[in-house]
Amino acid sequence: MGTFLTVSDEAIKSGECTDIYFIRTEEALQHDKINPHVVMEVTATSLPDSWAVFCGLADVLSLLDGVPVTVDAMPEGTVFYKNEPVLRIAGKYRDFCRYETAILGFLCHASGVATAAAYIRIAAGNRQVFSFGSRRQHPAIATMIERAAWIGGVDGVSNTCAPEGMPIVGTMPHAFVMCYKKPEDAWRAFDRTAPKSVPRIMLCDTFCDEKSESLRAAECGATAVRLDTPRSRRGNMRAIIDEVRWELDCHGHNDVKIFLSGGVTREDVVAYRDCVDAFGVGGAIANAPVIDFSLDIVEIGGEPKAKRGKRSGAKQVYTNKDGEHVMLPLAGKGPKGTAPLIENFIADGKVVQDSWMQAARERASKSLLLMSHS
Repeated sequence: MGTFLTVSDEAIKSGECTDIYFIRTEEALQHDKINPHVVMEVTATSLPDSWAVFCGLADVLSLLDGVPVTVDAMPEGTVFYKNEPVLRIAGKYRDFCRYETAILGFLCHASGVATAAAYIRIAAGNRQVFSFGSRRQHPAIATMIERAAWIGGVDGVSNTCAPEGMPIVGTMPHAFVMCYKKPEDAWRAFDRTAPKSVPRIMLCDTFCDEKSESLRAAECGATAVRLDTPRSRRGNMRAIIDEVRWELDCHGHNDVKIFLSGGVTREDVVAYRDCVDAFGVGGAIANAPVIDFSLDIVEIGGEPKAKRGKRSGAKQVYTNKDGEHVMLPLAGKGPKGTAPLIENFIADGKVVQDSWMQAARERASKSLLLMSHS
């Protein structure tokens, strides 16, 4: 156990972090000298929305590298639908039985975050969206949260432990403003000390109403004002935003943008995207519902076999240029004009294809463009 009640990489990699019934399954099968060759697929029979974004594969590859299995999967960033297999494992069951808990944990959580980010990205249209939610999760998984949000389409993230290759954004908390005698002192201090590359986005709802502080911040050189008013004090947020915009424009600050944060939901993004220039989204991304994946046997001993409610036999998912999907038995051929989505990533225990974050983001972005026009 780690200092902060976290499980070590070594414990996860060795399969020590698992549900106890997998250990008991291993023991019974070993005692009876049973170890069948199986094919298992990861699917979700329901989704929070009509489609989802597959994420978390990179961790699965790290987990199963060196385990004598073959892994085929949709690449990260692929849009999928319920009942479609997103990952397939073939091998001797006892060789990977105990890893099911970690495999599903990686995929369920990361796919949930990426999916929430993707839907908010579409809702925002041409407005920027930033991930501000890592503080809503255990800090040990901050890297995963920001990576999944980035793949889902956010324009930047706030946590300093995010993977390389994405903008780290954020300016000031209310506590910073309160450390000075008045907001102007805090804003000017920030302007003096922050790198020139950091936008001068000033927090404008600490002591006075948003209109008053926004106007004062603009006069201090703000390029944007951030409204983070708690829901208990908001009243009519639309009226507040419109009033701030009016006063800024009325006093010659037409170029000063409005940044909204603080409990922002997908519904808020839809409601305010016409009057807000950028959104900082926290729990709506980081605390997104997980994708409820399960890992089930679909072949055993070379014969199609599945439990009730699951379709037996290995499968392939094909897509056409319009993003439409069709699922067919793996042994068959895909319809004309389609391409298979499931690719090989581990062959006989060796990783043969990595899962790159930027490629996953680009893949998701292309799909989201199709979704936004559907």
